[in-house]
Amino acid sequence: MKFERYGIGVLKGMAVTFRHLFRPPITVQYPEEKLVLSRRLRGCELVWYPEKCTGCATCAKNCPQGNIEIVTHVGNQNNYMVDKFEVDTGRCMFCGLCVESCPYEALAMGLCYEGAKYRRRDLVMAKEALAISDSRKPSAYARPTIEASLPKQSLLVYWDRTDGGQKLSLFPLSKKRGRGV
Repeated sequence: MKFERYGIGVLKGMAVTFRHLFRPPITVQYPEEKLVLSRRLRGCELVWYPEKCTGCATCAKNCPQGNIEIVTHVGNQNNYMVDKFEVDTGRCMFCGLCVESCPYEALAMGLCYEGAKYRRRDLVMAKEALAISDSRKPSAYARPTIEASLPKQSLLVYWDRTDGGQKLSLFPLSKKRGRGV
């Protein structure tokens, strides 16, 4: 009697396996193919707008670990000029409190998720490395005004649809590893 129950369970499992056996794969060959991530991603980088920053150090005061260091001096027009703006991303937990607390929207989370370095000192980012550029794009986390300018997220579920899905290669695997068709 017990064997009958186990036999039905095995048959149901095999039915699911055969259903998925002839579907095309929906995997991504990661180094060669990358998906567009969410617009509100809290990546492992910060993007700094030097023209918006007033040197008020609100972001440094709200950092729970004290990873942001700001040094300013008084300028010609009785305003603060930023001499040093450093973030230790090795200790940062990317909570986003510095981004949310900035009253001038001079700090934003970035879209980077590949932030590994070989040396710990390379994780301390100076103001030149934090400035916005073509390679450093801001995320829409806590910045809804820039959300419309970012690309729509590509999900593997929508891989063959035209409403935002990213077309992935169907069968050929990476040719760099010698397994391509």
